[in-house]
Amino acid sequence: QDRLVESGGRLVQAGGSLRLSCTASGGTYNSWAVAWFRNERELVAAINYAGVPDYSSSAKGRFTISRDKSKNTVYLQMNSLGPEDTAVYYCNAKIIRGKFTELWGQGTLVTVSS
Repeated sequence: QDRLVESGGRLVQAGGSLRLSCTASGGTYNSWAVAWFRNERELVAAINYAGVPDYSSSAKGRFTISRDKSKNTVYLQMNSLGPEDTAVYYCNAKIIRGKFTELWGQGTLVTVSS
């Protein structure tokens, strides 16, 4: 069964950096698009099936989304964090493997102290 697990969230001081990870398991992931949301509704960054990244205006220039196909993992590198980035970050994956499957992770909490 497909599953997504996020990790990397923790308490960090303003101006600091964090790298979140989103790892898929339970199958093969040759064609998948992944997006990071925060607080379930705000899209932060996404990487499409072709590996092309896209960012929200608040994330552009500070966050970088990347993927490691060999590890079935997508990363979100977050720099210059501020208190406004405090949120639960969720990973969403859209997988094409014979059929379309959409998955959500359980979320990882990022807290930025001022």
